[in-house]
Formats: sequence, C-alpha cells, structure tokens
Amino acid sequence: MIPFSILDLAPVTEGSDASHAFRNTLDLAQLAERLGYHRYWLAEHHNMPGIASAATAVLIGHVAGGTSTIRVGAGGIMLPNHAPLQVAEAFGTLASLHPGRIDLGLGRAPGTDQPTAKALRRYFDSADAFPQDVLELLGYFEPARPGQPVRAVPGAGIEVPVWLLGSSLFSAQLSAQLGLPFAFASHFAPDAMDEALALYRRDFRPSARLQQPYAMLGLNVVAADSDAEARRLFTTQQQSFINLRRGRPGLIPPPIDDIGSYWTPPEQLMVERALACAVVGAAGTVRDGIEAFIARHRPHELLLTANVFEHAARRQSFEIAAAVRNQLGARHGPVANRG
Repeated sequence: MIPFSILDLAPVTEGSDASHAFRNTLDLAQLAERLGYHRYWLAEHHNMPGIASAATAVLIGHVAGGTSTIRVGAGGIMLPNHAPLQVAEAFGTLASLHPGRIDLGLGRAPGTDQPTAKALRRYFDSADAFPQDVLELLGYFEPARPGQPVRAVPGAGIEVPVWLLGSSLFSAQLSAQLGLPFAFASHFAPDAMDEALALYRRDFRPSARLQQPYAMLGLNVVAADSDAEARRLFTTQQQSFINLRRGRPGLIPPPIDDIGSYWTPPEQLMVERALACAVVGAAGTVRDGIEAFIARHRPHELLLTANVFEHAARRQSFEIAAAVRNQLGARHGPVANRG
C-alpha cells in the first residue's frame, strides 16, 4: 500500500481569522502525525482571503516545530515569485532546524491573480526562466566549491528533497529530464493527468537525487458518517470554486443543502470537471473510490486534501481516510518505495 499525505491551504472560514486557521493547521498536522500520514504540505497562494498560507516557509516552520516525525514541506513554493537564492536560504534554514523532515515542492504559476502577481515584482520577468531557476536553486543545495562567489548559508550541502509540481505536461517533462519527483495537481486540474504521468514515466532520467520515477497525485477526499453528509460537506469546496471563477474569492463558506440552487449549469460542468478527482462519502465509499483511483493511475503516493468548513469534521474526514489506508494496506501489503 502506498503512503498517504496531506495538502493544507490553512483555510480561513467565515466567522474566523488567520490566527484561528493557523491553530487548526497545527492541530491537523499533529493529528496527521499520529495517524501515520507521511508528509504534510502547505501551498503558496496570495491575495485570497480564504487561504492563509501565503508566507509558506514561515508556516512550514510553525508546523515542523509543533510536530516531531512527519515530513513537512511546500506543495508548493511558486518559484517565479522568488529569487532562487532566497528559497534555498529559507529551506536550508528549515532543514537545519528540522533535519530529514523538510520537502520543497516548486511550481511555476503565480498562485494568484495578475495584479497581485505584478505586485510580487518577479513573476512577469521570470516565469519563462523557470527551468533555469530550478537548476540555479538545485545548485545552491550542492556542497559549496572553493572560490564559489555566491552560496546559500544555510543551504549549501544540506539535503532538501526538491519536487516539481504541475498540472500540465511542462512540469512532467522537466521533472523527468532533471530526475526529480513529480506531484500532479489532479485535485483541481486533472485534465492532463494521464498524459503527464505517462510522459514522466517514459522520459525519466535517473539523477543523484532520484534513481527511479516517483509520482504523487492530488486527490480530494471528503469522508463522513454517511454518503449524504460527505456530499453536503463537499459543497464548501464546490462553492469556493464557483466564487473564485465568479471573481469573488472570499472566506471559506459553510456547506449548503442544495448546491444545485447555487450554481448555473455551465458552472456545474466547470466544477465537476475541475474536481473530477474526488472521493466523497462514508468509509466504504471512500475505500472503494481510493482503491479504484490507485489501481487506475498507479501513483507512488497520494496527496489528500479536504476543504471542509468545520474543523472537527475535517479532522474526522482525515481520520476516516487514514483508517481506509490501513484497511487497504492489510489487503494489499506493506508500504514500499517511500519518497
């Protein structure tokens, strides 16, 4: 059975604030550690009132400091928003504070809207330079050479696993060329998933960092005591997608009983396509859905996300998913090939 991990956006729900979101994030990470999840990732987004993980490296440090064994990392850092040296220094610092537990996932999107991307200063000048920026960043983690004019301190010579993230063939191809692990954003943009996985597996070149391809897939998993309750909880995520597409991103909304009254038919098609990689239901439904997803796509790892309004219900969802993983593990055998 493959490892399960968690992607968290530090959601800020209606009636709450960022401080409360951060307390929930740490609480969920501590629960994930107890439940045996492999890694806990946070993602960089900007100018989105319902997502509090903009200062991603800072929040990673908070979570890593409040846990002891689970891997903690970025899923991901949007590299065109940052100078590679600064990213290397930040994650070199995190890896020095928490040896053997820090991951760095890199994306090439801005993680925001165009005006905010412009306010971040770097994106429009460096998005096309993403491959070169990745290579520069990887170089800063290599041991410093005599006479090297610029080095990451800390960072040089520190082992920080670097992943590439993406929802297209571009990052799949670059991951394969550089011999890096690859995480596909199938939890919100699944259209190119099968083609990207096939390309990554076919063209992978072994590197000093990774000898064989290693692919992780994002999956929405919302679990509850009944299928009906899980579907109701999932309306929070559906509403959030609609609000974003309407140009009105806001705080994370509570679930509603009739999602059909909230969206138009075109919006329904858009949401159902974007969230096609979703397993929603009671434990048995979730078990069957996850098992079928793994059998079809053969990932090395799953990155679960659940945008659930009530923190207690979100905790329960991940508890059910962990129990499902244990059931599948008993059926299929022990975990192997962890990244």
